[in-house]
Amino acid sequence: MPIHELFAYLCVADTDAAIGFYARAFGATEKFRLTEPGGRIGHAEIDLDGHTVMLCDAFPEYGIRAPQPGVGTAVTLHLHVDDADAAIARAVAAGATLERPASDAFYGERSGSVVDPFGHRWLIGHSIEEVDPAEMQRRYDALFAEAREPG
Repeated sequence: MPIHELFAYLCVADTDAAIGFYARAFGATEKFRLTEPGGRIGHAEIDLDGHTVMLCDAFPEYGIRAPQPGVGTAVTLHLHVDDADAAIARAVAAGATLERPASDAFYGERSGSVVDPFGHRWLIGHSIEEVDPAEMQRRYDALFAEAREPG
């Protein structure tokens, strides 16, 4: 059976606030939300320039939990943009925490990372050159060789 799409589905502590943050930080627009009695949001979808990101509030009774503040996350979302520096600045101005400022990377991208107020890491980058896999591996190896050199 072929896979046709893959969606990020983020659990957050406050979906309504997250939708507002993603609008300010990344220009997202809300597609819709499903709210249960009492106000908890069971499902929402936002559009990021033609790409859907799904969101929900935490449902610990079903094992669906938002990241814990300060603990870190095992998942990184990569947002490819026209200008990484500007996008990172916009995310930080909207309330994200700068994790790594933008810099040129061996793999042909200028990128940096932020953590949104809900604990999710975003790698934000733009292409600066096309690098084939063999050259990318050579550069990657060189990074490790430099790290092992004394002094």
